[in-house]
Amino acid sequence: MGIRILDGKEALMKAVSIVALDTHCATTEIGVMTACGRMTRRERCPTTIPDLVEKIKKVSRPREVILEEGPLADWIGRELKEYVDRITICDPRRNHLIAKDSDKDDPIDVEKLAQLYRGGYIKAVHHPDSLERVVFKRHVALYHDSVRQRVRLANRLGAEFRHYGVFLSESQFAEATKRRELLERLPKHAVIRSDLQCLFKSYDAMVERVTTMKRSLVQMSKKEPQIVRFHALPGIKWIRASTFFAYVDTPWRFKSKSALWKYLGIGLERWKSGAGPERVRLPRQVNHSLKSMILGAAKHALSLERVGNRFGEEPFCRPVPEVAGWRIDAPPGPPQRGSKPSGGDVGHVEKWRRLPARGGRCGGEGARRGRGAVDEGSLGFAWAAESHGWH
Repeated sequence: MGIRILDGKEALMKAVSIVALDTHCATTEIGVMTACGRMTRRERCPTTIPDLVEKIKKVSRPREVILEEGPLADWIGRELKEYVDRITICDPRRNHLIAKDSDKDDPIDVEKLAQLYRGGYIKAVHHPDSLERVVFKRHVALYHDSVRQRVRLANRLGAEFRHYGVFLSESQFAEATKRRELLERLPKHAVIRSDLQCLFKSYDAMVERVTTMKRSLVQMSKKEPQIVRFHALPGIKWIRASTFFAYVDTPWRFKSKSALWKYLGIGLERWKSGAGPERVRLPRQVNHSLKSMILGAAKHALSLERVGNRFGEEPFCRPVPEVAGWRIDAPPGPPQRGSKPSGGDVGHVEKWRRLPARGGRCGGEGARRGRGAVDEGSLGFAWAAESHGWH
């Protein structure tokens, strides 16, 4: 049985037992509640799978487990799912009854978490079912974290040089052979050079780490047929394709394409109260790696002057914004404060629609990489996934 993703509004069976977990590294607080809202058990045990399984087996079936998202949630969810009828990992930011109440400790938090689940007020967080998908997702996350660390160190080095009136960019000190000349432009002080040499060593180590992780990530991505097909789209390379694949995991967990756009950070949220104006804005609580991926891919695709077609017999060039058989209708600008959305699907920042297939070969980056335009089958990654076994 996989981890069940709920919208928090399904009715509970009368005989169900709700097991709420408040997990920490050393101990876990456990609370058992009936569907009527009566607490029947409170106890604490070490945060180990054998101890948790022993406590959960004492609860009568059907039993459903609820716990908040955190560093331990994925591990506990995978290990306990075969011992319960349903397990839900929820978003702690939505649980204001726990976070903003005056009285707060672990036993109280457990009871309130069970009450929120019983009332259908929780928001579930998606987790992959298989360990392989979890490992791949963690590898993608660590790669992006390594890139951020490399950028942070580069900015730190640039700031140190600016303190002494030397202005430069990362490209000017990325190669070790150029650094001696840069150090000569600084005051003649041993401590300055020693500090910068330490920063250079850290920067070089992070660059090597990013390079190694990128090579490994590309190798893993080439084994996933969905990523290979997604890589055929203009603007998408291995890192962007693997990022989308790792975090979205399966498109069927979204009720609509608008829900996917919001998850990517490019959808629109509505704000309205009473007779006041209706406002729209981009969501703020998003996965920034995923948002950067989709925006970077769109900008790169729009920048292509020409896109070739690998199946064409006659020369045909397709100008922007017609990219690989898809037309991007970009809005005239960001929504203004107090503005109402126009017609159509409000959840889309950009609308995509299929154009008739056209043959031909052209220049441009797509042709240089030997890919060109993408047929409809190659676009099966993005919602026709049932034909490729993506579930």
